[in-house]
Amino acid sequence: MLAEHQLPEDVTLATSIPNLGLIPAISDLLGADLEFAAMPGREFLLRTALTRSDAARRTGYVIIDCPPGLTLLTLNALVAADSVLVPLQCEFLALEGLSQLMQTINLVRGKLNPALALEGIVLTMMDRRNNLSEQVADDVRSHFKDKVFTTTIPRNIRISEAPSHGKPVLFYDFRSAGAQAYVALAAEFLARQRAKTP
Repeated sequence: MLAEHQLPEDVTLATSIPNLGLIPAISDLLGADLEFAAMPGREFLLRTALTRSDAARRTGYVIIDCPPGLTLLTLNALVAADSVLVPLQCEFLALEGLSQLMQTINLVRGKLNPALALEGIVLTMMDRRNNLSEQVADDVRSHFKDKVFTTTIPRNIRISEAPSHGKPVLFYDFRSAGAQAYVALAAEFLARQRAKTP
């Protein structure tokens, strides 16, 4: 989509879920950083595509899933986004990654997207039997306060199994603790959105 200047509606795949479209990553993205490196305005490619798109304007939410590292594609997502929702594994090394991500968000705010907001942090792979999980959660909550979602996503085998069956966890095992946590997260996200709307 970015290289060929296609609109999101040109590459969106329909899903079995009503009102949910998907633009899958393709193997060509592996070389995107090199391909776009010399391109003028390379940080704005995704924002430009979304701005030109009638479908994106009509959509309630556009969710852009990014890998944890900072690549040109991730930078494009941050420049195009209104806000960032950070999934954070309840592990010690994830705290270091969070610190780096916050620095990146601040840089993007300062130079490329002043409106970029931190939507919140979602604690994932939470294992309440593990003291380290609780310690990481406490550290994040003490620093980020109300930006940390109340809902946590537990470490759950059904979440891990679902992709190998080609299904979201909600369709794979709706009653699992993992699926129910994602339902609760969606409800909390929407409640926070409603609270922000005047």
